[in-house]
Amino acid sequence: MSVKTELNTLTVEDYLTGEQHSEVRHELVQGQPCAMVGTSNINNLITIALVSALRSHLRGGPCRAYMADMRVRVSDDFYYPDVTVSCTPVPGPFYFIADPVLIAEVLSESTERIDRHEKRLAYQRLTSLTSLKEYVLVTQDKVSIEVYRRLERGWELERFSENDTLRLEAVGFTIPVTDLYQDVMNVP
Repeated sequence: MSVKTELNTLTVEDYLTGEQHSEVRHELVQGQPCAMVGTSNINNLITIALVSALRSHLRGGPCRAYMADMRVRVSDDFYYPDVTVSCTPVPGPFYFIADPVLIAEVLSESTERIDRHEKRLAYQRLTSLTSLKEYVLVTQDKVSIEVYRRLERGWELERFSENDTLRLEAVGFTIPVTDLYQDVMNVP
């Protein structure tokens, strides 16, 4: 016997209101809330290393680095990237960023497919003059970083490995790749 179930979609307003009171974070994709899972210690340590270095680099300028709990809005979808940089001042409290210049995701086994495909394609749809210039994917189980960089004619991919210096042109930032992995090199 077949069973039919009506699938309800959340409005942006209902999603934002619900998230302020929810004990579990959710991304919103095509009106459907998707619960977020926790991260590993390695994921967390790499994220902290990147956001700390970015915060230090950006201090005193117009850009701000955000970590994990700040949503990014892409049309009516909302995602929680590991690291986001925005250079647009927003007065008062706000709960999402609509115009990031840089987004970084630390890949895990459970999120890699979504981060590489769904989120990358969604983020690349941000097209305002101040929107996304670089999308960074940091591998947590080996020393490897990919930077998708917006060009006038489309996107390019640059890969960085252990002996390289990571360049994030959107914010004029460089750092030895191994600095981001320093705390996790000997973590089992």
